[in-house]
Amino acid sequence: MTDNLQDVISTKLATAIANPLFPVVDSQLRAGKHISIEHIDNHAFLMDFQYELDTFYRRYNVELIRAPEGFFYLRPKATTLIARSVLSELEMLVGKVLCYLYLSPERLAQQGIFTTEEVYDELLNLADTEKLLKAVNQRSSGSDLDKQKLAEKMRAALNRLRRLGMISQVGDQYSGKFTISESVFRFGAEVRSGDDPLEAQMRLIRDGEAATPESLALEKSAVENNEEFDDQDFDEGEE
Repeated sequence: MTDNLQDVISTKLATAIANPLFPVVDSQLRAGKHISIEHIDNHAFLMDFQYELDTFYRRYNVELIRAPEGFFYLRPKATTLIARSVLSELEMLVGKVLCYLYLSPERLAQQGIFTTEEVYDELLNLADTEKLLKAVNQRSSGSDLDKQKLAEKMRAALNRLRRLGMISQVGDQYSGKFTISESVFRFGAEVRSGDDPLEAQMRLIRDGEAATPESLALEKSAVENNEEFDDQDFDEGEE
């Protein structure tokens, strides 16, 4: 490596980029995927080169974030040069339900395996069913057809979240079974506040709130000053 090149790129960053894992991990991060410890090799790679790669991605106006639970993802700034897309309200709500299930006693009882039907049942149980159906069809009458459409939308949301690394399929593609990654905590920052996690996540689902570390800080301030606050959504990279 020449002296001029060393002025532009560090030896360790060059080593990271030259690693055979870099193209795969880079593509996944840019697509919005969350890389957790269950992705052993990719996660270890990010652990080894976290500082160097964060410096690399900041040139694109995005940050390489390692969440308190240990998973990695890219967080874009307003001026990001990497294309991004925003999750829909239903996709975020399904993500909150997944976070709720991740925290539930059933996860241990079922060896961490859940089904699509269980997510749908919890969605109807915890959220405002009428509001959910209206989101699918403004003229919804609560008919079986409306509920069928909601179920289809929910399955599509699960597929999107699977591509983002939130869940992992178990068995064949028709089994409807999956495990939940700790990366679903992107949908439940408030559960880190010290309150009962299940109760906090249940409130998020019922209120349809989108939680971020910023909204958590605002909520704490609002409680102390008896003020109200607005929640914010979070962005994902382009698929």
